[in-house]
Amino acid sequence: MRRNEVRIRPDDERLSYSGRIDWSDREAPVFVYPCTSVNIRFTGNQLKIHVENHRVYWNNYLGCILDGKQFSLPLPEKGEALLEIPVEQTEREEHEALFFKRQDACHEVKILGIELEDSARLLTPQKKSERRIEVYGDSVSAGEVSEAVDFVGCEDPAHQGEYSNSWYSYAWMTARKLHAEIHDIVQGGIALLDQTGWFCAPDGIPCRTEDEVCSSGVHGVPDTRMGTGMETIWDKIRYRLDLGKVLDWEFERYIPQLVIVALGQNDSHPEDYMKVESQGKKAEKWRRHYKTFLGKLRKVYPEAHIVCCTTLLYHDHAWDQAIGQVVQELKDERITQYLFRRNGRGTPGHLRIPEAKEMAEELSAYIESLAIKGWE
Repeated sequence: MRRNEVRIRPDDERLSYSGRIDWSDREAPVFVYPCTSVNIRFTGNQLKIHVENHRVYWNNYLGCILDGKQFSLPLPEKGEALLEIPVEQTEREEHEALFFKRQDACHEVKILGIELEDSARLLTPQKKSERRIEVYGDSVSAGEVSEAVDFVGCEDPAHQGEYSNSWYSYAWMTARKLHAEIHDIVQGGIALLDQTGWFCAPDGIPCRTEDEVCSSGVHGVPDTRMGTGMETIWDKIRYRLDLGKVLDWEFERYIPQLVIVALGQNDSHPEDYMKVESQGKKAEKWRRHYKTFLGKLRKVYPEAHIVCCTTLLYHDHAWDQAIGQVVQELKDERITQYLFRRNGRGTPGHLRIPEAKEMAEELSAYIESLAIKGWE
């Protein structure tokens, strides 16, 4: 830091954070989930952010929106970096910037501080919305490959993470339409059940380096060679063994009035048993675990409205029927199911920005029709 610069500590009360963040070290908060963010309002014509990245796979990027203009900031594979954001030399007296995590736990990033020019002032943050949303889902809810707009309605192009942007996920789009804060508890490739889906599966998204030995039952996390499901990570801050110690989340720190559960997309891997035999033993086990998962959410959020859904990404309708059956059996008026107009038949690839916008428009309209306690 040069003499004409001032360093803002990460725990400065004038910084406004959102997301399920690891605050074990007040001087180095860790962003794990997509949509996790820090907002800053300041004067002056200089803005830098000091970060430390820990990569697992893909190329990693930090998102930034400065005065309405969005930037994608490349991160190092490992270690610290000082990222400079170009501030236009205008007569604007005040600026606002949002730094956010674009991707899922393909990496973690620590916030080590923000630097402004010496004459700058750090301003009081805007008051947060009293509307709060929490989402449990997979890569679609994370905005994975969302910026590949030349591939709308198509399979994904080859990529290394550069197209993934949580800002353009239907989840964050929905929250913005509803003027709500969001916690996006999502991971690419994840299914509901452990030992299914693509996340941490042997032939799917990597979870540990090849020369490491996976151990069963570490901190309640099963053998990662068999796949890790949402039923394991839902109550965690950190859940990847290759990024450090598994950390539990304290639910009293954030109480949403609305919870969206968007699972059932990756559960057909490695076997689409719901399509083949929707009333078979494996299908029954899935419905039983889905019901248990909703029960856990109801226990920690007794007043929340829970919306169950899938997405436009191709999948067999038997999964939506299974979700509908569970919702009906629960007989909880604040647990409902929503089916999109093009549910399960919109695209064979991840949702691009226009498709995510389509989902957000439908979902936000549905949510506005609900009598959600605390949203008056």
